[in-house]
Amino acid sequence: MTDAVSNLLSLLELERLELDLFRGITPEDEAERPRVYGGQVIAQALAAAYRTVEDDRLCHSLHAYFIRPGDPKIPIIYEVDRSRDGGSFTTRRVVAIQHGQQILNMSASFHVDEESWDHQHAMPQVKQPEELKSREEFRAEMKDRLPEEMQKHWDRPHPFDMREISGMNPFKPKPKPDQNELWFRTIREIDAPPAMHHCLIAWASDMNLLGSSLRPHGLHFMTDGVMTASLDHAMWFHEPIRADEWLLYSMDSPKTGKGRGFNRGSIYTREGTLVASVAQEGLVRKMRPRK
Repeated sequence: MTDAVSNLLSLLELERLELDLFRGITPEDEAERPRVYGGQVIAQALAAAYRTVEDDRLCHSLHAYFIRPGDPKIPIIYEVDRSRDGGSFTTRRVVAIQHGQQILNMSASFHVDEESWDHQHAMPQVKQPEELKSREEFRAEMKDRLPEEMQKHWDRPHPFDMREISGMNPFKPKPKPDQNELWFRTIREIDAPPAMHHCLIAWASDMNLLGSSLRPHGLHFMTDGVMTASLDHAMWFHEPIRADEWLLYSMDSPKTGKGRGFNRGSIYTREGTLVASVAQEGLVRKMRPRK
């Protein structure tokens, strides 16, 4: 029997249809959801790009736009354009397609390893993961209070253990500072090349980020009448990174307005090394009645 991590790894092993054309799927147990999780599409798009890049370079940045919601009932086609292969940098453009239309387009740049000057901001001083509730403990506390239609999704095995430092009560949220921090790692160790760890971190980077823009307003994505959706997503990988070791995701939301929330994230190793940065703008609006 496979576990949630194995299932996620299989999602990132895309089927090659042609030289630069790949097909990705969404898990069957996600088929009832209204749209594909954005982190999945980013991670699969990055995995497709990596399949066309030489092994001597890793992704240092990606920039993606969510154009349409993904349909979880059908596969996603990823078309890679080999924009440039240079001596130090490689650039790729990836278009994700469903029903003959783009649902995401992404540019990614890959760089050979170089020595240079080095500095970073210090990691925030926060509680350690052992001092916080595990995802399983939190789910056990909340399960009986969830609406019946959410129970099935809530019970699904998850590939990441996430431990929030100052989480919101999804049933009775109260205003909190936009600073939003959690620890995360895969639920087991992974024997995989660095490129796969990048894809896993890209998958995880969409977790909880948009919620930062709701915190000052005492809102949660489960709050009645709240509509949220990722609009764009950017990442920068700074240092070697492993998804199976504890990482601190320190997020904030400098601005929310005009129906959009802007969010930032910094990802640190437990030792305090800044390994990745994230920025995202998302839709945060009151639910509109269907016409």
